Amino acid sequence: MGKDRPGWRPDLLRAQREAHGLTLEKAGERLRQVAEKAKLKGIPAANPQTLWQHEQGEVYPGPHYRRAYCLLYRATDPELGFRAALPGEETSFRLTPASDDRNGQHVLAVERAIHRIGPGGGDADHMAVQQRILDAWKRRHTGGDPHRPVVVLVGGYAGSGKTEFARFLTQLTGWPLLDKDPLTRPLVERLLVALGGDPNDRNSNLYREQVRGIEYDCLMQAAWANITCGISSVLSAPFISEMTSAEWMQRLTNRCTALGVDVAPIWVQCDPESMREYITFRSAARDAWKLQRWDEYIGGIDTELRPAVPHLVVDNRLGAAISLADQARLAIREVYA
Repeated sequence: MGKDRPGWRPDLLRAQREAHGLTLEKAGERLRQVAEKAKLKGIPAANPQTLWQHEQGEVYPGPHYRRAYCLLYRATDPELGFRAALPGEETSFRLTPASDDRNGQHVLAVERAIHRIGPGGGDADHMAVQQRILDAWKRRHTGGDPHRPVVVLVGGYAGSGKTEFARFLTQLTGWPLLDKDPLTRPLVERLLVALGGDPNDRNSNLYREQVRGIEYDCLMQAAWANITCGISSVLSAPFISEMTSAEWMQRLTNRCTALGVDVAPIWVQCDPESMREYITFRSAARDAWKLQRWDEYIGGIDTELRPAVPHLVVDNRLGAAISLADQARLAIREVYA
């Protein structure tokens, strides 16, 4: 229930609605519209009763509702009272309707979202990667790219928000996205069944010893098809074993360097409660084991795990990074629609 959530202040949500001059009915209508336009997964029903329960603190809004609220009111999660701000988090996000495509508001929105990519470990240059992504985005409208091709590895635990952030990067840059799950799932499921296992298994020794290696090999073979053509790409997968193996990362880096391609490992950090919420919301069959044995699952992972090589970190605790990505997408649409 909402009243037990740390930092949850439902009075701020109601204040936002009233400040915008919206009734519960009108707010619900616009909430659905903004969610559909943003192509959020799970368009909220947004009936007045549900919105009222949110504002009264009787029901804590799910992730799809929170994202839609932030887009509707042009605000961050802390501004809407969904949670307390993270240390050093910028909590104010103001945008006015863009009547002039040169007013720079969309650039500011993108920069704020991209600045969630921060130092992670080693001597990885987060500012260089930020600039490369921004340049690729701007190139789509102005032409020219001063950089070498790059393969961006976006890793993190299940439910961390890595896929959503990887999609955001591809939407900005135009670089192709290679997402492990949709790319390899049909093969993995058929292989597990052929080996006498469960097609949704991602936790047994059978999967780890006989299937997982093939799954990642398929992903990397697809990546090499782009890399050898000098095409920048964004790869999304947990990469738990791979990013924590200095040998694996060094082999990848050496091979890419020989082809004139850079490697940028990005780790998406998230808290256990948010990961569980994301996993529950997406309702994927492959996550059933995790949800049924959550304490066992979360006790078996290291939330402080980081890659063994110089890398960057996106701080998505409490959904902070994805919220900024949503705001940036909205700002871009208003300029280039």
